Amino acid sequence: MHLMIGLSINKWGFYMATWLITGASRGLGREIALNALHAGHTVIATARSRADLAGLTAQTVGAAGTLHLVELDITDQASIDRAVAQVAASAGAIDVLVNNAGQAQLGYFEMVSEGDARRQFDINVFGPMAVTRAVLPGMRSARGGLIVTISSVSGLVSNAGGTLYSASKFAVEGWIEGLAEEVAPFGIRSLVVEPGMMRTDFLDSSSARHGTIQIADYAEAAAGFEAYIAGANHQQANDPAVLAAHLVALAGEATIPARFVFGQDAQEWATHKLARLRGEIEQSAAIAAAAD
Repeated sequence: MHLMIGLSINKWGFYMATWLITGASRGLGREIALNALHAGHTVIATARSRADLAGLTAQTVGAAGTLHLVELDITDQASIDRAVAQVAASAGAIDVLVNNAGQAQLGYFEMVSEGDARRQFDINVFGPMAVTRAVLPGMRSARGGLIVTISSVSGLVSNAGGTLYSASKFAVEGWIEGLAEEVAPFGIRSLVVEPGMMRTDFLDSSSARHGTIQIADYAEAAAGFEAYIAGANHQQANDPAVLAAHLVALAGEATIPARFVFGQDAQEWATHKLARLRGEIEQSAAIAAAAD
């Protein structure tokens, strides 16, 4: 197991690692940080503002691990560089990178401005890319590491009202799928996480936005979608604490899946998409064979 290389073992027999988690001030990121800390790991919890992380400290009483709070804006290269340098100075090499920070740009495609569409990709795609690019040299040097990327079942399935959010997650999954092959020879592993709807504040206005362009043809459907999102907020079935515990446990396993689909809703949507895709491939099989 590559992650074990050079890592110490605590009294419970766990292999200790240094985790860098983006977007750790709330939601799933916070739960991953807490689980890793209580398992005895060193956790670098990051957020755009260090003040946003203040509440995390109070929840770590009795934790076996060590917590570092670091300011990191995934859309600012200078901020990323400062954070990685700070981590190197205070905690050493990063063993586990968790690309968790993200945002949801919701709304029907034509109702979303180009600026908001680009912002979605800056945060959900280019942000994780920039952080990963900064961390990978250290992992290559150590010949080991784990990159955990929080995607979504929306990275497999796209629906009306979530086109741009899904597009960003589709892009992340395509990037990671190829990157995993590129870095595997250096002992670096990858895990893409595809949760269903999580019971966090991700759908609050602080994380999710709806389109601002008014188009009469979409008015009724868009209003229905916004009402659905509002009704689902904080009522989602999937518990982020349960997912976080699974992820921290998986990180210590000798064999991990390339993808981890979490939640009954995500399992149903992914299975339905797989069946539909299989049918579409089979439908075109005869034509594809004739083209050879």
